[in-house]
Amino acid sequence: MQILDFISNNLPPTLYLSSIQKSMVAETLLPFNPTKLVFFIIWFYLCLYFIQRAQFSPLVPKKFRSISYIIGLVAGPILFLFLLIIDTAKKSSKSDISFFETIVEQIRNIILNIRSAKPGLGKKSPIKLLDSSGRSIKEIYGHSSDKRKDSHILDLTEQVIASALDQRASDILIDPTSDTLYKIRFRVDGVLRTEKEIKSETCKAIINSIKAVSSMDISEKRRPQDGAFMAKKDDINASFRVASAGVLNGEKLSIRVLNQQASTFTMPDVGLVEKQYSIIQSAIQKPSGMILMCGPTGSGKTTTLYAMLNEIDRYTRNVITVEDPIEAMLPETSQIEINPKADITFAKALRSILRQDPDVICVGEIRDEETAEIALRAAQTGHLVLATIHCQSNAAALIRLLDLGVSPLLLSSGLNLLISQRLVRRLCEHCKGPAELTESLIREFQSKHVDYTNMFDAVGCRRCSGTGYWGRTAVLDLLPITAELKADIADNKAIIDDLKNKGDKKGRTNLRKEGLRKVSLGITSLEELKRVIG
Repeated sequence: MQILDFISNNLPPTLYLSSIQKSMVAETLLPFNPTKLVFFIIWFYLCLYFIQRAQFSPLVPKKFRSISYIIGLVAGPILFLFLLIIDTAKKSSKSDISFFETIVEQIRNIILNIRSAKPGLGKKSPIKLLDSSGRSIKEIYGHSSDKRKDSHILDLTEQVIASALDQRASDILIDPTSDTLYKIRFRVDGVLRTEKEIKSETCKAIINSIKAVSSMDISEKRRPQDGAFMAKKDDINASFRVASAGVLNGEKLSIRVLNQQASTFTMPDVGLVEKQYSIIQSAIQKPSGMILMCGPTGSGKTTTLYAMLNEIDRYTRNVITVEDPIEAMLPETSQIEINPKADITFAKALRSILRQDPDVICVGEIRDEETAEIALRAAQTGHLVLATIHCQSNAAALIRLLDLGVSPLLLSSGLNLLISQRLVRRLCEHCKGPAELTESLIREFQSKHVDYTNMFDAVGCRRCSGTGYWGRTAVLDLLPITAELKADIADNKAIIDDLKNKGDKKGRTNLRKEGLRKVSLGITSLEELKRVIG
């Protein structure tokens, strides 16, 4: 005690201030409170995170998004925490998982979303747009310096194409919505989404730059035109087909992104079950006959044809294709592109192919009686023919071929297999949640012996841009042409009456059954199945 008294009596008072006093002195010296500053920064970033969630969330209607942004700036973290607790309570009540385990699972999903975000978002890899001769868009404009007046327009054009490739878009649509505004939309996984809205003057310049690189006439605004260009980005080489048309308020541009990965597709990639795979494999191994793919535009018919061609040994068999246009390069295959201006049609190309000793013939699309008759005769005379036709079902394909004037005897003898196909979106594995099923649906599934315990609904996260889906898979209805069915087809009147009354309905039922199987496996959702098949 004597030592302590000595120190307190002889040392200056500032050297033995208490810790509380020191903190009070430090706060008086600083112009701000560090604790409050840290809290403010965390609050600010949480508000921004909530605004981003509201921007991509399908739960927030577009007309209320501006209001949601204001609410997010004021009370973002509180509202986000409130919604998180409600969502967690709903999920835990529908499953056997406890509330705490559900929160842990959601936190794990958030961490996965953060990890899946690509680093360096501000640094975008350069993309190069080329015309059919290999000239870049900058060479076409005749400028090599970045300080030119129209450099920002070319940069915007490259950004639009690069963004479409990054988002796996199959189509780019540029439409005028008014005299002063244009809308750019991407079709991703078969569904259109708005990418951005641009002022009319800027977007017209972007359209002109795309038309220039596509070898189209810039001065022509009303007459429909067609063109094509290419793009190189990292290791990706993409091809594009462009179509323009004069519409109200301006000019519309439609750009099709050709699927360059189709050449590497195999039958398991399509999404077949084991029984379907064995049926198609058996039909492909036959030396002759026709395999006919049916479905509307954008149902993946050509991609499935490419997958079938990849199952064929192209080193020992002579494979020739006729396409409009050629979507992907297939090694060890002779590919012919249709060109009506040069008088190269499907029928004329097929006639020339038959003189080139083919083993396998792939017809991009049957459009008329002449093409259908030549293809079926080729299938009848010792060639394996793969073809597509635009129809809603297998029954509708038979009716259309008969209505085109194809002989029923020729049709019955040449056709081996009919395949009707649709594409449904896959649920995002990062964010899909348990499906909300009504009591009536559960009773219906129980009566049909359908397993409904593994069904999921789309939720939405950053990885899938808030859609809840990532990628697509095929739903197929196979109809092998048996000897009994060949006899029915030969009896023209009987088969047409039966197909019109029962066939189309049965085809839709089969597609719905195959789609329901994928729903029960947790691959897609009931809402997506209803959207595609009905």
